[in-house]
Amino acid sequence: MALLERVSTLVRANLNDLIDKAEEPEKMIKQVILDMQNQLLQVKTQVAIAIADQHLLEKKQKENGDKVAEWMRKAELAVDKKEDDLARASLQRVESYRELSESFSQQVTDQKAQVENLKSALRKLEQKLTEAQAKADLLIAQHRRARAVSKASDARIAMGDNSKAATFDRMKRKVAHSEAVSEAKSEIAGDNIDDRLAALEKEDRIEQLLVELKTKRGV
Repeated sequence: MALLERVSTLVRANLNDLIDKAEEPEKMIKQVILDMQNQLLQVKTQVAIAIADQHLLEKKQKENGDKVAEWMRKAELAVDKKEDDLARASLQRVESYRELSESFSQQVTDQKAQVENLKSALRKLEQKLTEAQAKADLLIAQHRRARAVSKASDARIAMGDNSKAATFDRMKRKVAHSEAVSEAKSEIAGDNIDDRLAALEKEDRIEQLLVELKTKRGV
């Protein structure tokens, strides 16, 4: 789904790297946040639509399941009345509705998976947007300071202080590199946390389904 791909791109985006590459960092930051907000609204809409589709499929599945039971009762009645032709016709209906019910069952399973994917994307994008909004002012301030320092360095170089300016530039690049490495580690750690939490949620769902199945089967 193209929407999920766009969301994934935004979630993986490193604001510091984007700022370094942007000609107008402040404008870029605002645009990224705006993109995230727009994508968030789209994902919320898609989640609502997917859930509605899931409910519709579940309704169709139940209707066909009810038809199976209804025609099975009719087949039993026909057998009791020794009407074999009617019994056969009723059983044909039973099989037809059973196949439809199984088909809808598979569609419900697939739809539930799609809903979970969308919900997961929504949670990650909400978290990323919150982080981006919290960091926006700080990043803009850092950029302004860096720009001011760069202009001061240019002024000193113009005045002939080449050796000191070169040393300062090397230190600035070293600091920038250290900040980029720290940011990358933080991004990786954040992704690991998301993945671990998602895995825990999945395990809980599986355990719950197992308990429900055992209870239903009397195990």
